[in-house]
Amino acid sequence: MAENKLNWLSEFPAISTEEWKNKIITDLKGADFDKKLVWRTPEGFNVQPFYRLEDLEGLKTTLSAPGQYPFVRGTRTNNDWLIRQNICACNAAEANEKALDVLNKGVNALGFKLDKHQLSEEYIATLLKGIYAPAVELNFDICPGKAEELITLLVTYFKAQGYNLNEVCGSINVDPISKMLKKGKPLTREMVAAKVASVASFAAGHLPKFRVVGVNSVLLNNAGAYCAQELGYALAWGNQYMEMLTEAGIDAATAGKSIKFNMGIGGNYFMEIAKFRAARMLWAMIVRQYEPICNCGDSCKCEKVDGKYCPCAMKMKVCAETSEFNMTIFDAYVNLLRSQTETMSAAIAGVDEIVVTPFDVTYKQPDDFSERLARNQQHLLKEEAHFDKVVDPAAGSYYIENLTANIAEQAWKLFLDIQEKGGMFAEVENGNVQNAMCENLKKRLQDVAKRKETLLGTNQFPNFNEVAADKIEKEGQCCCGSEQGHHCGCDAPADDAGHSATLPTLPRLRAAEEFEALRLETERSGKRPKAFMLTIGNLAMRLARAQFSCNFFACAGYQVIDNLGFETVEAGIEAARKAGADIIVLCSSDDEYAELAPKAWEILKDAKEIFVVAGAPACMEDLQKLGIENFIHVRVNVLETLKQFNAKLLK
Repeated sequence: MAENKLNWLSEFPAISTEEWKNKIITDLKGADFDKKLVWRTPEGFNVQPFYRLEDLEGLKTTLSAPGQYPFVRGTRTNNDWLIRQNICACNAAEANEKALDVLNKGVNALGFKLDKHQLSEEYIATLLKGIYAPAVELNFDICPGKAEELITLLVTYFKAQGYNLNEVCGSINVDPISKMLKKGKPLTREMVAAKVASVASFAAGHLPKFRVVGVNSVLLNNAGAYCAQELGYALAWGNQYMEMLTEAGIDAATAGKSIKFNMGIGGNYFMEIAKFRAARMLWAMIVRQYEPICNCGDSCKCEKVDGKYCPCAMKMKVCAETSEFNMTIFDAYVNLLRSQTETMSAAIAGVDEIVVTPFDVTYKQPDDFSERLARNQQHLLKEEAHFDKVVDPAAGSYYIENLTANIAEQAWKLFLDIQEKGGMFAEVENGNVQNAMCENLKKRLQDVAKRKETLLGTNQFPNFNEVAADKIEKEGQCCCGSEQGHHCGCDAPADDAGHSATLPTLPRLRAAEEFEALRLETERSGKRPKAFMLTIGNLAMRLARAQFSCNFFACAGYQVIDNLGFETVEAGIEAARKAGADIIVLCSSDDEYAELAPKAWEILKDAKEIFVVAGAPACMEDLQKLGIENFIHVRVNVLETLKQFNAKLLK
């Protein structure tokens, strides 16, 4: 009996890809397969509606196991990532108190933003008091000029506590290129190379488990970079530091183990999983070209690549941080949904540590409640969803393996292009990176304005009655990311705003900000325009167009008044006037507009109310000749159209 195993697959005949496609084409009833179902990504490649085993043929992403070169499936044989929380350490005692508190709440990686002006033995001792360093990853962000002093102070403190310096691990985020991008601070290549080489060499002799050179591509993510774009720049960024370190005489293995990537996590769920998988693979291939001879010592148990090269040096160390670019002020709890799916992407992709941005960071300093929710988002994935129990669960997925290969290809093209132009430093120095990101942001904002890119609660399905002006506690940030007016230790020369920028800088604008400004303009005007839906005629069409129009005008914070339907145009206009409408929106079918729109216009053409037709009917040109100007439909720029209405109604 045991020998008679069931084989369910034998009961079903094999179906070819061509047969599947023919069936889909039949169901499309004449619609073009490629135009209807094939998706062109912003990264520059096509995504098919379905993938099969044959689509894995030739893909190198499936050839290695977790923990094995080129690490596409992870740099470890487990998926127990670190839960990190970043803390401002302007007040060392308060930062220490907070750190001890969050360590008791499941955090096992800390990030301290240090004040360079307070740096001293007492400052470090106060900050780290009671924290058992060998059990926690310690990460520090400080002015690059103070990094070596910080290392000296940490070594002194760790020795005083009796710690083995080979057992404490963490990072110091020395990244001069990020200062050029954020502040526009002019630096020479020689200055940058000297700083990263000096810090890396000093750290290697004192804190060997600390990665002290940072690649902060999260800045690009928060400026609106797409997946392949962020990855291409991150690779060039990291390679620039590898060049500088090895040119300074630091061996390739030490150089590779000095670099840490701080990357963003965008909202494109599967793309982000693929991005991190592709990132590890490509970075391993780049470092491999430097021929990093293993220097881990006799106790090293690593399986050498090609029998001699250090795999530890090729392992990309990644801290992933959920994006701020797609976060919103209105309907802010939706930010929790955004950051949750982003965290899932990073966890499934096998990153080393994750920072979840609190949901309220767009309008206030995060409080205990929002920080607790941010921590618990990771605890849920570990303790309830068990994401940490499976290494690379995406492996073998026909879809994700193809996405990984495609993103790797596009990122590699960008990487090679940057290398041909002189490398990442040259591209930042001449402003090409900043200008490219500005152009990219312009396109993304246009897509948001036209609702090609959806921000739930902002440009689609807004909460009609929400107000937000009173909850906004912070209006702006310093060029270094700190709140304006807050001491941040920024050392750029001063200008009118307190800092100078002689190089172009990265844009700092969230996708929702223009819609938010529009809605706040309405809210702060003291007048809330009313948009009345004059629904008439074909039931299905009038309901669909009324829903579309309600969402359209609610994006500007208008009061929308929906209706089930009217028998006549005259009855609808009378009801609208009784309701005190500022805008009357005719909602019907295309065929009926030819008769209904002229009737309504005859009554409203000289009235104070603004008349709008919902849709783009075939007779639109004829209606425009009558004088009807306002049509709303899926092809209009929602933001610009609403700005025009605001200009008329909020006088």
